[in-house]
Amino acid sequence: MSLLKPTPRTPFHIDFDWWEKNDRDWHVFLHSLLCPEHQQSLAEVAEDAKLDWIDPKTAEVKQVDGIQHALMHHCALQPDFVNEHTTVVEAVFRVILVNGNQPMSAEALGKKLGRPADTILRTLAGPRVYRGLRPLPASSLDSQPAPIPAAQTRQVD
Repeated sequence: MSLLKPTPRTPFHIDFDWWEKNDRDWHVFLHSLLCPEHQQSLAEVAEDAKLDWIDPKTAEVKQVDGIQHALMHHCALQPDFVNEHTTVVEAVFRVILVNGNQPMSAEALGKKLGRPADTILRTLAGPRVYRGLRPLPASSLDSQPAPIPAAQTRQVD
């Protein structure tokens, strides 16, 4: 990991190794982000359950994680998924999650969330790691970050 101090242009991503190393259950947390409708309908679904999803562009059938699919294609589109009362850490996590773990700088996140980039940077660049949100290592800047495990992702405007 780089020892360089992050700047407002440093890209951040969700580090899934952090979730494993800190004995965090990714699926339990994802389930908590579901809208009430999907929390109820997916309550009995096994955490690694897959469903067949048809790509609307290619008509290709793909196996996707059921909870992640519901979260990204329905719950994240609800008006209160991220609002003015959502904490900075939670809002950043949700935006990066819904965008398929594509790295985003504090500047870009600030514009998207309507919050000061400096506040986002101070929160994410401190010694404590929140929700696995970390600066993209300098060695990874030319490569892609780890995709969200077992999920079909999409970009959100």
